[in-house]
Amino acid sequence: MVSTSGATLLPNEAIQHLCKHLLPHTTVLTPNIPEAILILSQNGQEVPEVRSVQDLETVAQRIQALGPKWVLVKGGHRPMKEDLTVAETEEERIVVIDVLVGGDGEVVRVESPYQASSSTHGTGCSLASAIASNLAKGLDTPTAVRSACRYIEAAIRTAPGLGKGHGPLNHFHSTYSLPFAPGYFIEWLLERPDVRDVWKEFVYHPFVMAMGDGTLPLESFKGYIIQDYLYLIHFSRANALAAYKAQNIEDISRATEIVQHIMHELKLHTSYCESFGVSIEQIRATPEKQACTAYTRYVLDVGQNGDWVGLQMALAPCLLGYGAAAKMLHDHEKTVREGNTYWAWIKNYNEEDYTDAVKLGSALLEKHIQLQSPSRIEELVQIFIHALKMEIGFWEMFPAKQT
Repeated sequence: MVSTSGATLLPNEAIQHLCKHLLPHTTVLTPNIPEAILILSQNGQEVPEVRSVQDLETVAQRIQALGPKWVLVKGGHRPMKEDLTVAETEEERIVVIDVLVGGDGEVVRVESPYQASSSTHGTGCSLASAIASNLAKGLDTPTAVRSACRYIEAAIRTAPGLGKGHGPLNHFHSTYSLPFAPGYFIEWLLERPDVRDVWKEFVYHPFVMAMGDGTLPLESFKGYIIQDYLYLIHFSRANALAAYKAQNIEDISRATEIVQHIMHELKLHTSYCESFGVSIEQIRATPEKQACTAYTRYVLDVGQNGDWVGLQMALAPCLLGYGAAAKMLHDHEKTVREGNTYWAWIKNYNEEDYTDAVKLGSALLEKHIQLQSPSRIEELVQIFIHALKMEIGFWEMFPAKQT
């Protein structure tokens, strides 16, 4: 109804017929913000000013009340700042949020990085077609919409930049048959059915939640920190092996940076233990638990017998998992901050140096994974799952509750 450039494509009478006769039969409606405002105003609805992502959700919910099963309000006309309020300047434009509402009051936000691109001709038609194609393949609506949004985001990002004005998208960015859009491997990985439940079990493990509310027995935390110290020694060995396996100086340098970060992390572990009355000599004299030995030797075995990418996948559950678990605890409503012995641990893994390490490691993996074949990607996923299960075993070395 309204193009990206702002032109109205339908007369008012046609819009009224659309609202009255078509919306009640619509499976997924995909208005941009000007179209959403036009639909509401044509139906005598109050139109809220879109200043935040919550306003987008309100607009989508009001349109959904007019009859469509699902409504996806596209946020490209209102790029947002990091706090998810509408940006006022070009410099503030960080993300674009598309909001899907429907089902039993379900609300799904699809967040994409803002792109200052003029290659946007046909984005709305392409998105609707991609959603329809995904639905025809049997995907549920939220999955179909999210996948289509990722497809369009990558199509804009990899557009050829032909001519002047609003140019065409690159609709063929994924014709090499990889099962994810470039730059979204980790998102795809963590949403796979064979990964999703294992990932959730790790991030929300009772041991983790007990750190959040401060109920974890101190002896369990002591034992965990000591074993984690021993684990990090082998984690350093694995990253040194990654430097050997790497084929360029940038990846070699990255591996050495990780080892240096581990040195810093080991010092924090030592400080923890000293505060509990455990000396460095006692730490080093402590035998490894079977879970620690099994996990670390598995990672080293993958690295020794495989390639650099395989080793990175074996290391990824630690890098990504600790970042995700710590962020979850930091934001969780039941996390206790005041007087919680473990709040310092949570804060440490939310510090900028660690979150930057996660971003850098993720970017490196995203870069190299695009060079892998679909069959190799399946092998790499299995490495990740196995290592992730061993991470869960690490949580389970010590009781999460007082026995």
